[in-house]
Amino acid sequence: MTEERAKRKLSGILSADAVGYSRLMRLDETATVATLKEYREIMASLINKYHGRVVDSPGDNILAEFASVVDAVDCAVEIQKELKKRNEKAPDDRKMEFRIGIHLGDVIEDEERIYGDGVNIAARIEGLSEQGSICISRTTYESVKDKLSLGYEYLGEHTVKNIPEPVIVYKVLMEPEAAGKVIGEKRFLGRISRRAAISAIIILIVVVGGLASWNFYLRQTKRVEPASMEKMAFPLPDRPSIAVLPFVNLSGDPEQEYFSDGLTDQIIYGLSKLQNAFVIARNSTFIYKGNPVKVQKVAEDLGVKYVLEGSVQRSADQVRITTQLIDATTGHHMWSERYDRNLKDVFATQDEITLKIIKAMQIKMTEGEQASFYGKETENLDAFLKLLQAREHFYHINKESNVIARQLLEEAIAIDPKYARAYRYLAGTYQLDVWLGLSKSPKKSIAKAIELDKKAIALDDSLADAHGHLGYLYMMARQYEKAIIQGKQAVALAPNSAENLAWLGTILTFADEAEKAIPPLEKAIRLNPVDPSWYLHIISLAYLDAGRYEDAITAARKAVDLEPNNLIAHIALASAAGILGREDEARTAAAEVLRISPKFSLDRFAKIRPHKDPQNTASLVKRLREAGLK
Repeated sequence: MTEERAKRKLSGILSADAVGYSRLMRLDETATVATLKEYREIMASLINKYHGRVVDSPGDNILAEFASVVDAVDCAVEIQKELKKRNEKAPDDRKMEFRIGIHLGDVIEDEERIYGDGVNIAARIEGLSEQGSICISRTTYESVKDKLSLGYEYLGEHTVKNIPEPVIVYKVLMEPEAAGKVIGEKRFLGRISRRAAISAIIILIVVVGGLASWNFYLRQTKRVEPASMEKMAFPLPDRPSIAVLPFVNLSGDPEQEYFSDGLTDQIIYGLSKLQNAFVIARNSTFIYKGNPVKVQKVAEDLGVKYVLEGSVQRSADQVRITTQLIDATTGHHMWSERYDRNLKDVFATQDEITLKIIKAMQIKMTEGEQASFYGKETENLDAFLKLLQAREHFYHINKESNVIARQLLEEAIAIDPKYARAYRYLAGTYQLDVWLGLSKSPKKSIAKAIELDKKAIALDDSLADAHGHLGYLYMMARQYEKAIIQGKQAVALAPNSAENLAWLGTILTFADEAEKAIPPLEKAIRLNPVDPSWYLHIISLAYLDAGRYEDAITAARKAVDLEPNNLIAHIALASAAGILGREDEARTAAAEVLRISPKFSLDRFAKIRPHKDPQNTASLVKRLREAGLK
């Protein structure tokens, strides 16, 4: 009996995904899903127009197949042009841009699905693209270069995951003036063979490559334009201030994003422990992820003096980390370094980078800061990598990602049962079960989260965010004195952590200490100026309780501007407006509460509100009832 052969064919494969999708979901899930649906319909329509078919569309990705790779590239160009028009109408922080990769290769057809290296290569090339751009493989380029009125930029060879040979990649240049041009591709003439030329280049790189790239790096930093003090969105702090941009993943594998993001997080966390520094929060710097941005623009947007940028290139058990610190107010390069290390040395390397940043900014660490700086990170690389992967999923804040994060964290703990940070994030997954409405027993989920945070602190008492998170959980459990102790301990350990400051402010607000809650909340908002929606709705409640009604309305309006479906902000707005006699405004805010939550019940709201003084809640409920809620 002969074995049935798999059905193979040559296809043009198009892979596309949305850049910054997780950030958009955190800003507004409903709007993001609606935009994704609209853009997918546009893309599917254009794919059909160019005689292609959508093979799969998991998450924010689209995989399409074309009989002609010329049609595939033509279609990709029209997709990017059409989406660009749509994005021009959207605010900068709500634009949804796609990157596209195209490959002409052999695939296996199984009913309606396709498989094989051809599909994998298209996906890897897509990961090398920038938002709004198209990258194609060499085979695609050779097939379309004389058939379309486009230009191309040679991006060189790239080693990508699970593909044995390097992939040669070109960027498609869609501007009319680029038609017919090929940028960056060097050809050797005369008697020198291609192999001999490549050998000569390799020798040259070995001899002078490191020096040349380093000199280029320094030249690049000297070209930074100084930030304008007049354009600063906020006054410069009276301490050395810094924004750490997300490190760029140069590994050629999008699945390694968790590693470069994790390294960025670790550096931010280390710097947040310093009393004499001012460190912008992760949420506010990660809005620049995947986007070309000028250092002076970052400094002006966030109101800081220093900006750190860097890149990570991981290959097997080796890692190259390149960093540079820039004084954005002068444009001067302060410090730069390249680290070629074994992956197992990543712990020491990230500490070394952080300490050099501190030295370059001339910050003097106290004895206490020096003692707690290193913490008790795991020494097991596998456990550390699992935690970084888990944290990437954790930040997505949805059911599926929370399940994956918990599994990875449990695996990390199985590898290293003394890994304190893994217990802290595992506690967070149980809290998210409550927030996401997934818990069958919120009381038991909170108790489990408290147990895990306490375990983390027992293993490493210097773990600031474990204290902060435990304080927040104690507040949810109505154990206010314990909550305040833990919240204050968290801020003492990491005075520049926006999250810990916000947790403390939240605890104090619901513990009837509104006046004390306002300063940490105001500082948290300054440290995280771009994405402080829940900070704003909490401080609006604190202003409300402190009798600062105009401030409460201002904060609530800002929260609503950032997140129109922020229920608590509308509640605060309705209450403050009612107190000030602005009945129309109060009723409008109350109507928004019902729009967001049609089954909203004041009785249920009163039961779940974690406020220490029942009279405070009773007064709030009375004002909301007057605004029209029931």
